[in-house]
Amino acid sequence: MTDATAPTQPSQSRGLWRRLRGNQGRNLWFTAFVAPFFFGLLVFVYVPIGWSAYLSFFEARNTVTPTRFVGLENYTYLLTNPLFLNSLLVFIAFAVLIVPLTYVCALGLALLLHNLRWGQAFFRSVFFIPTAVSYVIAAIIWRFGFFSGARFGLLNSLLRSFGLEPVNWLGGGNNLYWVALVSVRLWLQVGFYMILIIAGLNKIPPETYEAAALDGASGWRLLRYITLPQLRATSAAIIMLLLINAFQAFDEFYNMLGSIGSYPPYGRPPLVHLYLVALGGGQQDLGVGGAGTVILTAIIVVFGLGQNWVLNRGGKGQA
Repeated sequence: MTDATAPTQPSQSRGLWRRLRGNQGRNLWFTAFVAPFFFGLLVFVYVPIGWSAYLSFFEARNTVTPTRFVGLENYTYLLTNPLFLNSLLVFIAFAVLIVPLTYVCALGLALLLHNLRWGQAFFRSVFFIPTAVSYVIAAIIWRFGFFSGARFGLLNSLLRSFGLEPVNWLGGGNNLYWVALVSVRLWLQVGFYMILIIAGLNKIPPETYEAAALDGASGWRLLRYITLPQLRATSAAIIMLLLINAFQAFDEFYNMLGSIGSYPPYGRPPLVHLYLVALGGGQQDLGVGGAGTVILTAIIVVFGLGQNWVLNRGGKGQA
């Protein structure tokens, strides 16, 4: 029995190794390319998130090491803190402005470029280039170049050229700073979502438009009954990405509003508030910061689940 089965063990091992390697070693090449990215994601993303969730149940002032277990005390403090609740309202206001504006602008540009007969590659590149610009650099340019104080800046120069008084865009107790915040975010991200919508438009069969044209559909009816329904999956992904990016708003608020002395009533989004609590405000309370991270993650998950439920329900209703 031993002599009969012994020769089969090396062959079984070679067969297992051959299956692990894959055809022409493709599995090994895949692992070699993916492993560094996965390791970086694990070390710099998932481990910090897990450690923040762990710290949220402890008191951790001026240290990343938990000192005293406090249970849900950090969560209770945040959910009853007027500044944190106000920061959630800032996110809602920012999302209400930036999500539909970005989607409409990206859709309009995508439709224009998709039907353009010449120069498509050039104009796509022109609108996509701002995506590569750092949010910090763009916020500083917007602050000093366009909205600098009450005397200087491009917009105030234009106002003076028309005989109008200059405006203090980023201060002065008004809400005009929203113009700067929304415009810089639009400039930075519209090109990226335009490319996603163009990819969705390319998947729509031309025969669909031809059949609709034979039925007399054109203009708004073509957009409403053909294009937008065909872009349902793309639109759902774009809206989810826009909501997540709105939650992550930090650079433009911090670099444009944080330098004017104090944040206006609706100029302190959740990440800015948590940064000031955990790192920049003197408290150095990483336990409260970790609790805020968990709360924001839970809100994003709830938004995602709610959006998927609405879209799936709408799809069933149309079917």
